[in-house]
Amino acid sequence: MIRYNPNINIGLTDKQVEERYKDNLVNFDTEVPTKSVKQIITNNIFTIFNFLNLVLAIAIVIAHSYRNLMFMGVVICNIFISTIQELRAKRIIDKLSVVSSSKVSVLRNGKIKELSINEIVLDDLIKLKLGNQVITDSVILDGECEVDESFITGEVNTIFKKKGDMLLSGSFIMSGSVTARVEHIGLDNYTAKISKEAKYIKKINSEIMSSLNKILKTITIIIFPLGIILFLRQFSVSNHNLEVSLVNTVAALIGMIPEGLVLLTSTVFAVAVLRLSKYKVLVQDLYSIETLARVDTLCLDKTGTITEGIMEVKDVIVLNKNYNIEEIMGNLCYSFKETNQTLQALKEKYEMKKNYKVNEVIPFSSVKKFSGVNFEDCGTFVIGALDFIKKDTSKYEKYLNEYSSLYRVLALGYSKKNFVSKELPNTIDVIALFLIQDKIRKEAIDIISYFNKQNVDIKLISGDNLKTVCGIAKRSGVNNYDKCIDLSKTKFNYDEVDKYTVFARVNPNQKKEIIIALKKKGHIVAMTGDGVNDVLALKEADCSIGFKDGTEASRNVSNLVLLNSDFSSVLEVVLEGRRSINNLERSATLFLVKTIFSTLLTILFIFISLPYPFIPIQLTLTSTVTIGIPSLILALEPNHNIVRGKFLTNVISRSLPAALTIVINIILIMILSQIFKIDLASSSTMCVISNAIIGFLLLYHISRPIDFNKKVLLVSMLILFLFQAIFFNEWFSLVLLKPIPIVCLVLVLLLSVRFFKMFVNLYNYILNKYPKWFN
Repeated sequence: MIRYNPNINIGLTDKQVEERYKDNLVNFDTEVPTKSVKQIITNNIFTIFNFLNLVLAIAIVIAHSYRNLMFMGVVICNIFISTIQELRAKRIIDKLSVVSSSKVSVLRNGKIKELSINEIVLDDLIKLKLGNQVITDSVILDGECEVDESFITGEVNTIFKKKGDMLLSGSFIMSGSVTARVEHIGLDNYTAKISKEAKYIKKINSEIMSSLNKILKTITIIIFPLGIILFLRQFSVSNHNLEVSLVNTVAALIGMIPEGLVLLTSTVFAVAVLRLSKYKVLVQDLYSIETLARVDTLCLDKTGTITEGIMEVKDVIVLNKNYNIEEIMGNLCYSFKETNQTLQALKEKYEMKKNYKVNEVIPFSSVKKFSGVNFEDCGTFVIGALDFIKKDTSKYEKYLNEYSSLYRVLALGYSKKNFVSKELPNTIDVIALFLIQDKIRKEAIDIISYFNKQNVDIKLISGDNLKTVCGIAKRSGVNNYDKCIDLSKTKFNYDEVDKYTVFARVNPNQKKEIIIALKKKGHIVAMTGDGVNDVLALKEADCSIGFKDGTEASRNVSNLVLLNSDFSSVLEVVLEGRRSINNLERSATLFLVKTIFSTLLTILFIFISLPYPFIPIQLTLTSTVTIGIPSLILALEPNHNIVRGKFLTNVISRSLPAALTIVINIILIMILSQIFKIDLASSSTMCVISNAIIGFLLLYHISRPIDFNKKVLLVSMLILFLFQAIFFNEWFSLVLLKPIPIVCLVLVLLLSVRFFKMFVNLYNYILNKYPKWFN
């Protein structure tokens, strides 16, 4: 590969640029992309859940029993809700990426051109000045500048760069201006090397999703063999009537699939997304709301999360009262034209004045650690790190010992002599000390306090120095802030990750390894971050939180994006997650009852020479009034209780009493029907009524305490059931019961109340006797 060394005043020629295009040595955007529209639609359509329901729908079509296809409405709604939510999140994130993109000043043929990131070629000369972002790794050919690499390395202090130094892609020019030659393009850039590891599909750590998948996988394994055997049995029982056999078999199998639960879950989280949008929280993954509510470890990046990234002067210690500090600082601040966080804090503290005549200004350098001005007839004043201004700092040890852990201590020095070749005069007297702090976000203190009370372990992970990070951890209220380690000075054993709270001088790979180590320890980990240096850790975390003001890569890999960059919004996500999980557990109990009793009945009717007691549309009737509508209303109630126990264990254990009661009722009805010669239509109607009554009994049980709204819900659902059963009885294949079936049904229902109470008491006994089973 031929490298060009273009004239610094001309840049590449058109011919050289053309050669670069021919050789494909053109830069391109390597940011971590969002999911494509095709991926989103495909992932939501081609699922096990949808496949199972499609097979059952085809069976109903073959049987020409089209009214029994109503269950497919649930499937279509589920696809629609989840797809629309993901497409909405993609649109917002992509829009943010377009807004954040910018043009680059490039020198070609002696003229400055404004080009996009995808038009830059290898060896192009780019012009960079205050405020510009470096879009490709480049070597400085002319000029000097101060660079902010906090988004890349986490280092909050600006870094001085001169001729021959490398400017890393993703950094920002904070002062000065340079001409630089493009050194790397595309995937060879520093930021691309970091972010390319994030370009894999992240596995969602959702207990609810995992539980639903376990249920669906189990059903998938058993549904086909059970379905085939049951169909053959029903075919034999119905005197080889294909339509009746198919409808009965599909009724049994539909009951086994908790299709409404999948829809309810999507709906509840979609509602949560809409609620969170009021707090400017963009949810890119529905289940991340649940994950954040379950986290036990929260990893924070200091810059942008806990601190505002704005320095402030907290106090001034005047060491020599013969000097007018207000006047000196006013003239110094006026004389400094460059901008950095420290100077901005000083300029906010002191009113600028211009009554001193300036001879020479030395801008701040991160190498020399000072800046200064020589004034005519007044001498030289410098501001900088105490140990760089004064070689012997023993005189000031008491100040350093007292304040350095909480503040950045800057010294104001004075000398009668001028600078020598931009170096400090030989003798300098320190006349004042400035105690400067990075502002802590008020909301960060409140959030950390909240998580401390919730027993969530806070970890502070930063690229900054140890003293600074520990000081910020202490000021922001992080527990065990003194358990800290500098990863740049030791080979860290990640098995000991639980021993430390503060991790300083951490590089991007180390951040990722810390997250991996925490997850290996069994923790559910959330991570906040806004820079390229956070991307790998964000991708690895169970729940990642990005910021609108962060880099495009950090936004794209985050599950949640705070569109107002307000960390306090995290609390709303946690509360919304708790509401969703706790209410879904209660509502899921209703759905799992149908799954459990349908599975048991399917197995039972393989061995019984009787027709299956339900058809699909009858299950639709009872499910609507005892499961579907009530579960949605209950799932949207306020509920901020701490999430306890395992979702699947909690739901199944609460579902079993009602499911077992329904199975016993069906068996009793079948036995009584044989004894008293009750016809098939009447026995089926008895089963539907019995199923509904037990459903209402369970609904009452899980809705406690019963308030006015819940009374209205119960009464209205009962009225709706009676209305449909009476006025649409033919549609639902129900018949008017004669005296003997009525007496039998009343007897079964009286017994069922006793059975239900017995199973509930058994559940409570086991819960109290073996609480570990449910945690």
